Amino acid sequence: MNIRNKGNHKGKKVLALLLTTLLASGVLTGCGAADANVDADAGSLRVAVFPNITHVQGLMGKESGAFQKAVGAGTKIIWTTYNAGSDEIQAFLSGSEDIGYIGPGPAVNAYVKSHGDVQIIAGATDAGELLVSRKGEHITSVKELAGKKVGVPQFGNTQHLTLLHLLQANGLKPTTQGGTVEIVQAKNPDVKSLFDKNELDAALVPEPWGTTLLHETGAQVVLNEKNIWRGGKYATTVIIARRDYVQRHANLIQHFLQAHVALTNEANSNPQKAETQVNAQIQSITQKQLQPQIISKAFPRMLIVTDPAEDSVRDFYQFSKDAGYIKEDNDLKTLFNLTLLKRAQQIVGSKTTI
Repeated sequence: MNIRNKGNHKGKKVLALLLTTLLASGVLTGCGAADANVDADAGSLRVAVFPNITHVQGLMGKESGAFQKAVGAGTKIIWTTYNAGSDEIQAFLSGSEDIGYIGPGPAVNAYVKSHGDVQIIAGATDAGELLVSRKGEHITSVKELAGKKVGVPQFGNTQHLTLLHLLQANGLKPTTQGGTVEIVQAKNPDVKSLFDKNELDAALVPEPWGTTLLHETGAQVVLNEKNIWRGGKYATTVIIARRDYVQRHANLIQHFLQAHVALTNEANSNPQKAETQVNAQIQSITQKQLQPQIISKAFPRMLIVTDPAEDSVRDFYQFSKDAGYIKEDNDLKTLFNLTLLKRAQQIVGSKTTI
């Protein structure tokens, strides 16, 4: 009897140790324990995100508190929202952000301008944007943008670089290069009023703003997400982080990425829940809630992923160079730092519980 009791006691100790290890690593929770002291030295984690559904995991995690739970009570997440990538990149270069969701064009520019300090550490979404024309314009192809005014969220951002590529591929140039297409910088929520005032003829915008224009202004699709480029298999949103921060707080960033992977799984398995959470955040940030039918039609236009579409990101480097945002040749061998992502993918697997 005594021998059996000792054996059972020893087995219970081993089991308890195993459970503790699994909980600490996030295997059983997907994101880590809510009160876990993941990184006592970090203090805070500054995170950037946009009110676009292409930043779906970021908005879901902000709404549900999944990221805060993942990093633990000892680290306060500080959120900042941006309209487009160029502003976010300035914040990264000034040291005001640690990690953020952003388009691949600005991500590459940040890598170059920071001399490799800002790296891509995960993917988030592919496709998820539309080229639309104002009602009554009857624009059916990129070639018909000649002589038109076309809106993009911000000069140098992903949609701007994509538009420049489309124009070049169709024998057109912007007016700044002696061509006939006038490209106008316009915040996503402002495009509707510019369409209403006939001050824009077309726009290349991320979702949900493309579908919003279709429903609220009668805009027409010129190119859908699959026809814009690469059959829709191109990066629209990636996650970037400062290399020095990742090196100093690797465990913290891994827990953040575990939450990102789990949120990706949940968004794909339960899109209605994802749509509700994203819409709540869009309302909180922009003071305007989307109609449910708009967000439900916008969601299928994107792929929700964790791996960045690396070839397409490298193409954005060339687009940025062609546009003059990058002046010299650069080595991209350390552009991607996916070690912690791979580890997070292994830990979380197919879990969807946040």
